[in-house]
Amino acid sequence: MSASNKQNPCPPDGVAAWVARPKVLLHEHLDGGLRPQTLLDLCRVRGLQPPADTAEALGDWFAANAHAGSLERYLAGFALTVGAMASPAACERVAFEAAEDALADGCVLAEFRMAPSLFAPLGLRPEAALEALLAGLARSALSCGMIVCAMRMEDPARTAAVARMAGRYADRGVVGFDLAGAERGFPATLHREALHLAHDAGLGLTCHAGEADDGHRVIETIRLGVTRIGHGVRVMDNPVWVEQARAAGVHFEVCPSSNVHTGAARSLATHPFGAMTAAGLNLSCSTDNRLISRVTLSGELAALQAHQGLSTATLMAQQADAVRASFLGDDIKAAALARIAAA
Repeated sequence: MSASNKQNPCPPDGVAAWVARPKVLLHEHLDGGLRPQTLLDLCRVRGLQPPADTAEALGDWFAANAHAGSLERYLAGFALTVGAMASPAACERVAFEAAEDALADGCVLAEFRMAPSLFAPLGLRPEAALEALLAGLARSALSCGMIVCAMRMEDPARTAAVARMAGRYADRGVVGFDLAGAERGFPATLHREALHLAHDAGLGLTCHAGEADDGHRVIETIRLGVTRIGHGVRVMDNPVWVEQARAAGVHFEVCPSSNVHTGAARSLATHPFGAMTAAGLNLSCSTDNRLISRVTLSGELAALQAHQGLSTATLMAQQADAVRASFLGDDIKAAALARIAAA
């Protein structure tokens, strides 16, 4: 049994059936989704010491450490992946492989995200990193785009600079802007200027909210003009917030296994995904970090069925909603919707 199946206990034919279905991936961090062998290769090039010396053992190490229980501890695993990716060649390889992996998993549309500013302390200019990531995505046949993340723990002047940089690549594959990183203590309102700059540049706005902090952060973020919410599961703590989110029509990018691993949900069986669906919220399932959480999108969808009894029709309708919420162009979205409708 693979590490993914250990995290997502469901019949193997359930996963295979989902691989065969057209799907949409809106929330995946490139620095959290490396192939284990790629991470090993890049660590060797960079002179870094990984916690295991084979791809299988490294995958098992991440699986064992997935249940960190807090967002802050979960994010600590990125120190290794970001360090390994700190060259243009590595960034291009990781981005290309992520798109190819999504394509092999049955995705017809995907958006990947990364915070290029994380490479600056390692000697790689954020612009050079972003250009390499875009080059990697462009090599794949998958219809995909790039969301640039700013780290909300940074000074607002810095996140505004990241938004300006993202805007300069709006016609070269960057389709959106996100605030990521540790949520508690760093509300989106601190970064109002960055969000406005990205919006004015024509980028779609998404934001991590209601994952490790109060669900009111979701409503706060919506009021800043964001149309998509990363995670957002704690909006369910208050029916008033639920109604406000439903009325706004904001789309939730929900990552069930990751939420369990960071402590935002206790288990897949008790995860609020089903309750969010029943409440009429606009949402879809994503992976967040395939390496860190040892998941695939097909595995996540099969697990939702196994643990929450959601129908294939419901989950496929949510895939169509994900297409409509995508920041990619109308022609790409129309083609993806046609594939889903024909499935």
